[in-house]
Amino acid sequence: MKKIILGFFIFLSLNVFGQGTEEQAVIKSIETMFDAMRESDSTKLLSVIYGDVTLNTVFVDREGNHQMKGGNMKEFAESIAKPHEEIYDEKIWSYEIEVDGLLATAWTEYTFYLGEKMSHCGVNAFQMFKSKEGWKVIGITDTRRKDNCQMAPSDHEALINDLMDAWHKAAATADEDVFFDGTMAVDGIYLGTDASERWTRDEMKEWSKTFFEKDTAWDFTAKSRNVYFSNDGKTAWFEELLDTWMGDCRGSGVLELTSEGWKLKHYNLAILVANDVVKGYLDLIGKGKKE
Repeated sequence: MKKIILGFFIFLSLNVFGQGTEEQAVIKSIETMFDAMRESDSTKLLSVIYGDVTLNTVFVDREGNHQMKGGNMKEFAESIAKPHEEIYDEKIWSYEIEVDGLLATAWTEYTFYLGEKMSHCGVNAFQMFKSKEGWKVIGITDTRRKDNCQMAPSDHEALINDLMDAWHKAAATADEDVFFDGTMAVDGIYLGTDASERWTRDEMKEWSKTFFEKDTAWDFTAKSRNVYFSNDGKTAWFEELLDTWMGDCRGSGVLELTSEGWKLKHYNLAILVANDVVKGYLDLIGKGKKE
């Protein structure tokens, strides 16, 4: 048997796999099914179905009972062809494929969206049969939940933008709880514009008490921000251009994805000095070259 596992942020393309492999062909059939669902194309969906395929969902109901609910693939194909406002979009995050002769299984982690809104997530367990026309779906069982769902990078970027905008707003409105405990990691570091300004989260909380006792601690607004992610999706870093009382500044930082969501691990604030006034700046701070 052979197994292939794709990581969280790997682009699920056939180019990832060696051309002509059975695993590639299995994934292609599954992707065709989900493409058909997004396109509301029942004919395309049924092209990768073999026989009277049942759909099963296993779940725990509100009373804590273990349940399994069944359905029929042909009925599902008819339902996706009916007019509906939102696109049915099932995003697949990983594949585990096992192949033995004419039989294959596929274990896929997914998040299901109705249009832009996340509906639920879980795992699909596919059974596949290699017919003369190629790999066909002969059975699907899935799990469903609404918590701990993986999201697309664009969704995480939106969360980080909201988090950082709220962080700056918390300083502008002197909201100490949001600025420190709500956003920064326990071991988070803040670097200010002065060479002496390196604080842990709690050190900065103590240093800034007098500022947060006012209506506004300080008021910085992000004019632009670029966000980047590690391959496993658990670390992000960014740089942002800020409008401040000091003029334009640049902030940069590192965030970590935790069980509580994204937390700010490191932030560096820097004053921007234009190249054509650097000499005057150096003279001002006593670092200019003597003629």
